[in-house]
Amino acid sequence: MKKKGLYRDFFLFFDITIMLFILAALSIFVWLKGDTWILAIYFFLGLVAYMFTEYATHRFFFHLKAPKNQLFLKLLKRLHYDHHKDPNDLKLLFLPIWYTLPNLVIAAGVFYLIESTLTGAFSFLMGNIVMLLIYEWKHYVAHRPIKPITKFGVWVKKLHLLHHFKNENYWYGVSTPFVDILFGTLKDEKEVQTSKTVKDLEKREKSL
Repeated sequence: MKKKGLYRDFFLFFDITIMLFILAALSIFVWLKGDTWILAIYFFLGLVAYMFTEYATHRFFFHLKAPKNQLFLKLLKRLHYDHHKDPNDLKLLFLPIWYTLPNLVIAAGVFYLIESTLTGAFSFLMGNIVMLLIYEWKHYVAHRPIKPITKFGVWVKKLHLLHHFKNENYWYGVSTPFVDILFGTLKDEKEVQTSKTVKDLEKREKSL
């Protein structure tokens, strides 16, 4: 597939397009209503918060032991289990909008309760969305025939593929390995055994 087609598949994917429109609308609102340096800090906090929630969600929710409840199992299969079975399926590659939007609204609502202004909450939400889009792009690059242009990007792609094809209990960070370093899940691949359940999370008995 030509590069043009690869980029089109990303930016014109429905869920990604919607998030870009929301980000644009929030940016216009904050630009018109807010003019203080503190908003830049709130935006940065949104970036950092998403990095940690991305890791925590991936490790502790998406990799849960398969539940007995069939509706819950179906949810996890759509959000992550099936992605491990078929890592390159474009329809399973992105987080669905029905999952991301409610979570973003909750995050913005919590921040609004703390900061008490819409511009502050929207600035934080913008940071969340930018980091979400970075996550989605790096995830997309990891599973598509795109070679990152930096050594760091090549490394991040390699780590994510190790998560999919070596051992699902390590290398949870998709947008950045920084949080993996903090929590001890960034390992030398030579020290990690190949997991028997790396492509079938439903058969996992427990997570590390």
